Amino acid sequence: MAPPLISVHDLHKTYGSGPGAFEALKGLDLDIAQGESLAIVGRSGSGKSTLMHLLALLDRPTSGTIALDGTDTSRLSAKQLNRARNGAFGFVFQQFFLNAQASVLDNVTLPLKIAGVPRRERTARGLAALAQLELDDKAGNRANDLSGGQKQRVVIARALINRPRVIFADEPTGNLDTATGAVVEDILFDLNERQGINLVVVTHDEELASRCDRSLYIRDGRIARAEVAA
Repeated sequence: MAPPLISVHDLHKTYGSGPGAFEALKGLDLDIAQGESLAIVGRSGSGKSTLMHLLALLDRPTSGTIALDGTDTSRLSAKQLNRARNGAFGFVFQQFFLNAQASVLDNVTLPLKIAGVPRRERTARGLAALAQLELDDKAGNRANDLSGGQKQRVVIARALINRPRVIFADEPTGNLDTATGAVVEDILFDLNERQGINLVVVTHDEELASRCDRSLYIRDGRIARAEVAA
């Protein structure tokens, strides 16, 4: 059996200190297998988004370990952490976080620009990612001119630009109507099934969660239960 891609042990996250401290996560253990789709489910304030931010190396735990490919990420410098995050992960959020006045292509290739990739390669990879999402004909459009569903597909293209091993999706269909949301879901699960990209979805939508290989239900900073898809 292949070792887990991400392994978490005794994970704690506390915000603030003293009497006003809030313990968002209270000692979680979790392994995420290579190629797995995982739903993290819970109500607002349950700790599910905090867990995703820690798994995605966007924040550091108060205590406990997060290992990526067997490497304890707490031992990485800030520069190494950024390199690991930018190289391994892509992100799809409910808010699109697009530059409304920039072109679709410039929005998609922004991670490559930050990484110092030359313009010609950025353009080629950006167009390829947009073509995968059937949006290459919109490359020159301003992001502000797109529909909600098109914007979310641009976000997915941007998430794919660094050829990630994991896509973290936080309520990816929350701002979309039912039909458009279903299309976006299909795209994400197709990437998981056909390309083997891990998918970690934070959601309160049990129907979306049921499409994942496994669902973790978070309550008051702990894993209340886990369910494996039939």
